[in-house]
Amino acid sequence: MDRRNFLRLTGAASAGFALPGLSSTAFAQERGPDRWRMFEVTTQVEVIKPRGTTRVWLPTPLTQDARYEKSLGNHWTAEGGKIGFMEDPRYKAGIVWAEFPEGVRPQLTLVSRFATQNVAVDFSRRGDAPAEDAATLRQYTQATKLLPTDGVVKDTSSGIVRGIRGDVDKAHAIYEWIVDNTYRDPKTRGCGTGDIKFMLENNALGGKCADLNALFVALARAEGIPARDVYGIRVADSALGYKSLGKSGDITKAQHCRAEFYTAGYGWVPVDPADVRKVILEEGGGKKADDPMVLAARKRLFGSWEMNWLAYNYAQDLELPGSSRGVHFLMYPQSETAEGRLDELDPENFKYTISSKEIA
Repeated sequence: MDRRNFLRLTGAASAGFALPGLSSTAFAQERGPDRWRMFEVTTQVEVIKPRGTTRVWLPTPLTQDARYEKSLGNHWTAEGGKIGFMEDPRYKAGIVWAEFPEGVRPQLTLVSRFATQNVAVDFSRRGDAPAEDAATLRQYTQATKLLPTDGVVKDTSSGIVRGIRGDVDKAHAIYEWIVDNTYRDPKTRGCGTGDIKFMLENNALGGKCADLNALFVALARAEGIPARDVYGIRVADSALGYKSLGKSGDITKAQHCRAEFYTAGYGWVPVDPADVRKVILEEGGGKKADDPMVLAARKRLFGSWEMNWLAYNYAQDLELPGSSRGVHFLMYPQSETAEGRLDELDPENFKYTISSKEIA
């Protein structure tokens, strides 16, 4: 383990999780009364039917501070097994890993503390956000295995933005197109797979957040607009009156993927067209697209996020330490035995619980 990373990620724990100062220029764009909130999330994992060596991988909160989130440290235990932390070199995704020999009951616990505040971009005012690193912007315009930027993806994006100038207006047109032309499919397992080429080639525009928000990312990248998925989990109820956009009981099944795009002056801009479709399907038993609650969500979710949500990472096509098989994204706990990778949505073989509490 890189000792410097360990100290940076867990140092807050030894200091009682004191909230870092908020005067950093990274937060200079924030305006309004939103306050920082502190949460603790506990993930407990048990592999029910281990075979041979068993490995487990868990995502941590963002390892680099964002204007809406600060990590305050992680603590982990895995009795009888090896355990460590790594930071993916490409996306800086934090991964806690554990390895258990045959005969040991594979159990891993991860406790993470972090602070969040609501985030909103005011396009009516001149933006003064610091410029993003050029290499980072190039990375988030590139294609991935499930997010191509050519062929049917480029044809679709070109049709959406035809005659529109400026990255903000193009991104807004893509956002509106997704809200108008997709739907939330309750039969989709988990959060979906994000196979954008399949969706567009087959006009299969239903899915959940990892599908619909990934569609935004792919279409934006096809137009040369840096964009990225942000994988995470809901940790608290919505304070805005949306029951469908908050946690439900514990948060074991509250995983949620959001998206961002980058534009000069404003930095990374939050969007979430998938949650607009979630409001339409689920809020109050379902609502029409012109319902005032839907219209309010549609307006708000281009440019702002309510931070009752923990961001894990931006990683795609991610390699897992100690495994020859990666994942398209790391939002759920992952595990494998000598018989192969376990289904993260199969509680009969891979049992885990995730809980959250607000601590300040």
